[in-house]
Amino acid sequence: MKPDRRIFLKKAAALPLLASPFLVTACADAPPLPSFPPISFAPRGTFRFDAARLEVANEYQASFAPPNVEHLFAQTPESALRRWASERIAVSGTGDRFVRFVIMDARVTETNLPKPTGIRATFTNEVAQQYDGRIEVAVEVRQQRANYRDGIATAIAVRQRSVLENISLNDRERVWYDLTFEMMRDIDNELDRQINANLTRFLA
Repeated sequence: MKPDRRIFLKKAAALPLLASPFLVTACADAPPLPSFPPISFAPRGTFRFDAARLEVANEYQASFAPPNVEHLFAQTPESALRRWASERIAVSGTGDRFVRFVIMDARVTETNLPKPTGIRATFTNEVAQQYDGRIEVAVEVRQQRANYRDGIATAIAVRQRSVLENISLNDRERVWYDLTFEMMRDIDNELDRQINANLTRFLA
């Protein structure tokens, strides 16, 4: 994988200005990082539960090392999931019942694909990396004191994208953003269906 520009710029900025005029020039001339809108599904409305509180739990332990790359994203799957929970789940109740939004998986891995050999490989721009994303979440309605789960809705999203060997850093950022958005759209659609099917008795 090509070095992520965020990491390069952060490391370069931390060096003394006189250490390397080249680094200062490189940072000044580097194209700006692309800016994408927050991944949001707020316009689809809010599920208001008759519960005292909302708890967001992340059970996915990111490795921050290859082949995982989700931690390099401007908007990680985890951050998109936390936004989803804050925008589409609300509580307006009292007592012992609470809603637990559980992030069980939020990974994206990168695989370097074998490069073709021969004349074709010399004159063509080949697919170089493949990104595989997986998100798994659950919305649980639970009783605090009894440690009992009254109901659950679950969703899994799996998506894949690949990129060419000459892709720019900015275009790679766009691929990562689109991959995350597509998985989140799948999660949103499935949780919408599951909550309406399995958890309506808990809605206020």
